[in-house]
Amino acid sequence: MKLKKRVPSGREKDQEAIELLERLRERVYCDNPSAARHAAFNLSWMQEDGFEILREALFSNATRAAKGAAAYGLRKMRGRMRKQAFELLEEGLKGDNISTRQVCARALLLEKESKESAQQRPSAPPRRRQKPKFRISEISHESPRMMPRGGRRNPPRMSRFNR
Repeated sequence: MKLKKRVPSGREKDQEAIELLERLRERVYCDNPSAARHAAFNLSWMQEDGFEILREALFSNATRAAKGAAAYGLRKMRGRMRKQAFELLEEGLKGDNISTRQVCARALLLEKESKESAQQRPSAPPRRRQKPKFRISEISHESPRMMPRGGRRNPPRMSRFNR
């Protein structure tokens, strides 16, 4: 998919940040879902700039894999953008594109399930280290390869450091 050039927002501090955002933006739209999700996760750490790129990917006419990666990135948002990310996913439920609605519904469902499972899990006390069940009694210092087939032992070989 051919992407239009992104206009820098002015929050980027240097040219490297602009190039990194552009590379991650291109990878969100790639055909490999794993690479797209990885790029979306990295964008989720970039607050406003990452949020803008993920919103663009979610509401564009991109493939379903790119939309799924964008929803994944929005779910993984942390900090002050988390609430806005979930508001954006809820807004996607009301969108015109059916794939956007399905992706947003799935993302919100996964988040709801993860919250419920976290509430059901009781916090367990820290485990103490258990004693090992088996004790090693003896370790042979010779490997089977060093033993000759006839049963006669060879003298020890010199290491390469003592030659």
